[in-house]
Amino acid sequence: MRRAALTACALALSVTLGSAALAHGVAEGDKGFIEQVSGPQIGPFLYLGAKHMVTGYDHLLFLFGVIFFLYRLRQIATYVTLFALGHSTTLIAGVLLGTHVSAYLVDALIGLSIVYKALDNLGAWQRWLGMQPNTKIAVLLFGFVHGFGLATKLQDFALSPDGLIANLVAFNVGVEIGQLLALTFILIAMGYWRRTASFARHAFAANVLLMTAGFILFGLQMTGYVVEG
Repeated sequence: MRRAALTACALALSVTLGSAALAHGVAEGDKGFIEQVSGPQIGPFLYLGAKHMVTGYDHLLFLFGVIFFLYRLRQIATYVTLFALGHSTTLIAGVLLGTHVSAYLVDALIGLSIVYKALDNLGAWQRWLGMQPNTKIAVLLFGFVHGFGLATKLQDFALSPDGLIANLVAFNVGVEIGQLLALTFILIAMGYWRRTASFARHAFAANVLLMTAGFILFGLQMTGYVVEG
């Protein structure tokens, strides 16, 4: 399990290194479908939302950091609900209100959200600031950022106004379904790892890897902003 856990962390880092700069990018085939459909398409948008979350490594890295030291299901449910609330709010509101912000800058903030949580897990804020910031508020605020990240991408599409709200809601529900599926897998893996002695020995290294992935994602987005923005 120690090898599996460290391999998972290394894989997450390698995915970040090898992926395109836009963490919230939508596949070309999905993009074509989104722009062509008209009217409520509940099933397809449920699927697209779930697919986005399951393949959204930036979301998963952040959630991995959030639950890293959470052992009680009630605690996990509270934090995941706060993240989902923030994510859902800005995902829907960002598209409907047409709020335009550079996708690179939003995704750069998402990278920093991963860095923030990794540092929090390492106890950095208590050592550096002499206090512990409210983690629940931080997760909610970063949920707003993560949701807005996808909203910036959807705004680039020629979305049909016919059935737009229903499709956005379906997409968002799909995102939450995908989040639950991914979170279940992460919790099972974490549960096995936590029962081994290697968890305490390698928790620091895992969070350093997590922080590194966040910095790399931040660097990719800022590079994209400078070059293409």
